[in-house]
Amino acid sequence: MDIDAFSAVNGDKWARLHVLAYKRRLDGSEADELLRLYQTTSAHLSLLRSVAPESGLSASLSATLAQARTRFTGARSNFMDDLARFFVIALPAALYRIRWLTVWCGLAFCLVAGAYALWIAASPDALRALGSDATVKQYVERDFVDYYSENPAASFAGAVWTNNAWIAAQAVALGITGFWVPMILFSNAQGLGIAAGVFAAVGKSDVFFSYILPHGLMELTAVFIACAAGLKIFWAMVSPGPRTRGQAVAAEGRSLITVALGLVVVLFVSGLVEGFVTPSSLPVWAKITIGAAVLAAYWTYVLVWGRRAYRSGASGDLDSADAGYTALAS
Repeated sequence: MDIDAFSAVNGDKWARLHVLAYKRRLDGSEADELLRLYQTTSAHLSLLRSVAPESGLSASLSATLAQARTRFTGARSNFMDDLARFFVIALPAALYRIRWLTVWCGLAFCLVAGAYALWIAASPDALRALGSDATVKQYVERDFVDYYSENPAASFAGAVWTNNAWIAAQAVALGITGFWVPMILFSNAQGLGIAAGVFAAVGKSDVFFSYILPHGLMELTAVFIACAAGLKIFWAMVSPGPRTRGQAVAAEGRSLITVALGLVVVLFVSGLVEGFVTPSSLPVWAKITIGAAVLAAYWTYVLVWGRRAYRSGASGDLDSADAGYTALAS
C-alpha cells in the first residue's frame, strides 16, 4: 500500500476528526459526524498498522482516536475524584473482603514464630547453633538495637518503606503460584521467632518487644494483608466458581492489586514509625501506644469504611469499561 497516496485520499477526513475531537462544544450533527469519522478512521488505522505499525502517522491517528473516544463516551473523572474513590471505596472494600484471611495468616505466622521462639529459648544446643556466646551477646546488646539508629531516620524509614512495599507487591502478584505466600510467611515468622528466642534465652524479652512492637504491629499486619491477597488470587484459580478460571483470576487480580497499591501507603506510615518512633527516646509505653494506635486506625478504616463500601457492591475491581467488559460498537 502506498501510504502517501492513502494519506492524500483520507487526510481531509482525519483532519476533520481532529477538529471535532478537540472542539469545545458539538451540536447534534457534529456529534453524529464525529462518530462516523471515528469508525472510518479506526478502520484506516487498522490497515495502516498492518503495513507500518510504528509510523508517525499511526501514532498521530491513535492520539486523535483516543481524544474522539473520550468525547462520545463521556469525560473521565478528574484525578482528585479518582483518588477519593480509590481511598473511600475501592481500597477499603478490597481490604474488607480479605479481613478474615488476613487474621488467619497472622495466626499462622504467630504459631510458627512462637514455636521457634520457644525452641531457641528452651534449648541451649539450638542457641549455640546460632553462634558463640560472644556472637549472641553482640547481637543482643548491640547489633539488634543499633540497626534502628545506625542510619539517619529519614533515609532508614525510606529504605524500610521501599523494601517492605516490594515484599508486599511480590506476595500479591506471585500469590497465584501457591507456594510464594507460605514461603514468605514461614521465612519471616522463622526469623522473628529466632530473634525473640535469642532475647528470651538471655532474659531480655522486654528489650526485644520494645523495639519490635511499635512498628511491627502495623508492618507485620501489612505482610499478612499482602499474603491474604495473594492467597485469594490463588484460590480463584483453584476454585473459580461459575466463572471461567481466566475470568476469576483476572477479576481477583484486578481487585487485589488494589491492595498492593494501598499497602504502599500503609507501609509508608509503618516506615515512619520504624524510622522515627522505634529508635526514639520516648518511653516504651508511648512508643507501643503509637504503634497500637496506627494498627487500630487501620482496622477501623477496614471495618467501618470497608464494610460500607463492600455492602454498596464495591469489590476493589475496575469498572466494566476499564476492565474491558464493554466495547464500543463499530
